Parts: sequence; structure tokens; C-alpha cells
Amino acid sequence: MTTWILRTDEPGGGPRLAVKDAIDVAGLPTTAGCRAVAERAEPAAADAPVVASARAQGARVAGKANLNELCMAADGINPWTGTPVNPLDPSRVPGGSSSGSAVAVATGEADVAFGTDTSGSIRIPAACCGIAGLKTTNGRVSLDGVYPLSPTLDVVGPMGRDVAAVVLGMRLLEPGFTPAPDDPSAFGAPGTIARLRVDGVDPAIDAAVDDALRRLGPFTDVRSEHYADAATANGLIISDEAARRNGHLLAAPDLLSGRIARRIQHMIDVSGAGLLDRALAMRKAIRAELDAILARHTAIALPVLTCLPPEPDEADESDLVLTALVGQANVAGLPAFALPVPLPGSHLPTSVQLIGRAGTEEHLCALAATLESALTP
Repeated sequence: MTTWILRTDEPGGGPRLAVKDAIDVAGLPTTAGCRAVAERAEPAAADAPVVASARAQGARVAGKANLNELCMAADGINPWTGTPVNPLDPSRVPGGSSSGSAVAVATGEADVAFGTDTSGSIRIPAACCGIAGLKTTNGRVSLDGVYPLSPTLDVVGPMGRDVAAVVLGMRLLEPGFTPAPDDPSAFGAPGTIARLRVDGVDPAIDAAVDDALRRLGPFTDVRSEHYADAATANGLIISDEAARRNGHLLAAPDLLSGRIARRIQHMIDVSGAGLLDRALAMRKAIRAELDAILARHTAIALPVLTCLPPEPDEADESDLVLTALVGQANVAGLPAFALPVPLPGSHLPTSVQLIGRAGTEEHLCALAATLESALTP
């Protein structure tokens, strides 16, 4: 039962909603997948606004879904609560930190899930488990009642087995949400996708993403001067904010896994090194650069992961590999949709990441639905 921290299985006929256990559900403690937090946690006095909105539209909470400890890793491994099993390949990580949310919808235990995404924590498990997920525009969805990792970068977003389920999740977050195709006349090259090329991607994954995008029509290759540096900026911003939120937990190291205790200490050390100003400057630079690309194209496309999901390993190197292509959208504050695409010669799919202009989730969902339809045999 490692998919869940707690099952509720509320009765009713509405969609079954898995809620990452970093989001408050009335009457239940929010543990953030961490024993140090759980031992002090009281039952939430009220639903987080995102859960209240979903309930108001008939959703029933299926349970609090498992996650990486304190949302502080990307592989889904949690030595305290257990690690959800990747339903596509049990020998590989499910991805995190919203691991239980991804597995719950991939296995049909929930119709839709809410996750959080600070450095890819919706898109990474979506890619690992072969489902769809949407990182929303920073600030679009309320973070009240959400355990913070980095408030500057944190977002809540939906996950589902397909685009329709993600759209359902957006409607639970925002009543009346409706996908809307973009207006090609707004772009210099009507309807074209900007295919962002980055170093270090498995050539087979790059080729699979290209093959999928060709179903939509021609695309234009682009490069980014700041993309690699923006990944570093993501880590520096998280270190500064997460260290202040979680540093006190080091007073009880026996209630933390060794990996997370070391990570918090590293964050404290880095946050005191005067690097935040550099990270915030990079935040402006990557946003300006991506906005300039999006002024000419309908979306930016690249893989979610550089490689297939790795086998379980608590080494930090796995985290660096998993997050290499995703935290940049958080730094820029832009929405990003993860959609599975076939990977020839593999029993696993890979995943394409579609990045849009701020506040254009309606357009991204419509684009993802068109691509999904084009990929359907």
C-alpha cells in the first residue's frame, strides 16, 4: 500500500481524487511524507482551497498519496513511508516527488490526482509512470494549505492517465476551465512548435520526441543560452527557501532519513553562500529568453527526461539526472505539460514537455489533446 499514506475512499459518484500528502485535507494530518513532520502534525482544520474547490464539484478524496520526504527529491524513494511501485516497470523508480499521485492514476486507483511541482515533481513522475501531468503557471493556483518547499517556485497541478483526465483536474481546480486552441495568427510562423535542443539527452529519446511532434506538423529547432544555468538557479532558490522552512528539523535527525538530513544541511550551507542574487538574476534572464521564443511560436517542446527512469538509488546523481530538463519552467514561472509518447524498441514510453506562455494552460491542454489524438493508433 505504498501508493498511499492514508486511504479514505470517500463514497459517492464523483471522480476519485488522490491528494498528495503535502496538501491539507480536513480532518487528516499533512505529513509531507516525513516522520519529523508527522509526529507534530495535527489534523487539518479545513481543506486547502484546491481540495475545497474539487469537493464543491463532486470530487471525492480517495486518500492522501505518498511522496518523497518533504517533497525534497525527484525519484519517489521514501524509506519511511515506502516507495510506490512503478506500474510500467517495478525495477525502476516511479519518479517524485508526487510519486503516489502518479501511481494512483496510472493503476486506476484514482481518476485524477493533485500533485505539487517545484522542480518537476508533477512532470517527472508522470513521465516515469506513462501518464499526463500539468505544471501550472506560478501563482495561478492557490498554495494556501500546501506544505511549502519553495514558495517562489511551488505550484499545484493535476495529473491523469490522459489529457482528458488532466483537463478534469483543471476543472476541479478552476470551475469552467475549458481547453482552447491557440490563435496561430499571433505568431510569426503560424502554429509552429519551437523544438528546444539541449545537451545530454539520449538520442533515442530525442528522436521519439521529434517523431511525435511531426504528427503536428513542422517544428523549428531553437537553442537556449540560459537553460542549463536556470537549472542551477532552481536549486539555489529551493536551497534558500527550503533551508529556512526545514532547518529546524535537523534538531531531531533520527526522525529524518540520512539522505534528507544531508540535503537539508547542504541547503543551509549553500543558502549562506550569497548566491541567491545570482539565481534571481538568472530567473529574469530565462523568463525573458523563453518569452522571446514563445512570442514567435505556439509552444516550446523538449523531453521531460534525458533518459529512461533509473533503478532505485538514493544517490543524489539520480536526482540531478531526473531534474535536468524541468526545473527551468519553475524558475521562469511558465506552465508545462508532460505527455507520454512512444519510444520505439522500449517497453516504456518517454515523455514530451510542452511549455507555454504564462497563463495559457487552456492552450497547452488543447495542444496536448491534439498531439495525443495524433499519436493514437
